Amino acid sequence: MAAQGNAAPVIIKRKKVIAGGGHHGGAWKVAYADFVTAMMAFFMLMWLLNATTEKQRKGIADYFNPTIPVNRISGGGDGSFGGDSVLSEQTLAQNGTGASATAPAEEMKARGENGPQESAEAQALAEVEKALTARTGESMTMERLMRHVVTRVTDEGLVIELFDVEDQALFLPDSAMPDHILNEIATVLVEVMTLATNEVAVNGYVRSYPLPMIENPSWKLSAERAQTMRGLLEKAGLDAARLQRVTGFADRKPVAANPQAIRNNRLEVILLRRNR
Repeated sequence: MAAQGNAAPVIIKRKKVIAGGGHHGGAWKVAYADFVTAMMAFFMLMWLLNATTEKQRKGIADYFNPTIPVNRISGGGDGSFGGDSVLSEQTLAQNGTGASATAPAEEMKARGENGPQESAEAQALAEVEKALTARTGESMTMERLMRHVVTRVTDEGLVIELFDVEDQALFLPDSAMPDHILNEIATVLVEVMTLATNEVAVNGYVRSYPLPMIENPSWKLSAERAQTMRGLLEKAGLDAARLQRVTGFADRKPVAANPQAIRNNRLEVILLRRNR
């Protein structure tokens, strides 16, 4: 017992061991993931701009910017919030598209805005536009042609716009002599235009000249190019009786911000609505 009294005391030290050097936070991982996602989106955008036509880019833009359809017959609500237009059954319309709810005659029954004939016409124009758009992916040659073409539907009808691009013009410089590519485009247009019987109009436009001139050649040149396009369409097989007008607009209606941009050198082939 005496020996144990002389023994040194035993000291136990408890040390807390932290593995891995402690927690330093994970905010950098979130920031890095956001950076990688942004770069992927950027490179995808660059690829789309390089690999698509103007028509395809417009379709992509419309997909991400949808429009809200407007009902021409009702406001879409019930009761006092319903609302009626001049085309509704309760309105005494005078243009033949609406009718009174009080025993309307067969020919005066409400049909909405478009009658059967107009609906068929709209469907025919849509078929032409669809057929023209479908040509884009057929081959590299067709891809080269269709990069000059965009379409849009207006109150006047289906507008098929043909325009110069940086490395390929539709006409020889400052002349109405067509390049071979315009002959090929005219052949494609006539093929798809057989899907409809609408009359046709041709409009010509040119870019502005950089310096003032004694006589502005824009009027003559735009009209001659429109006439050349009319001749190419007829040569490709379009019935001459369908052509209603050929017009030159000079440089008066530019589509590009810069009036001298080559994008303003263009033609419009319009399938006219029958009530125009």
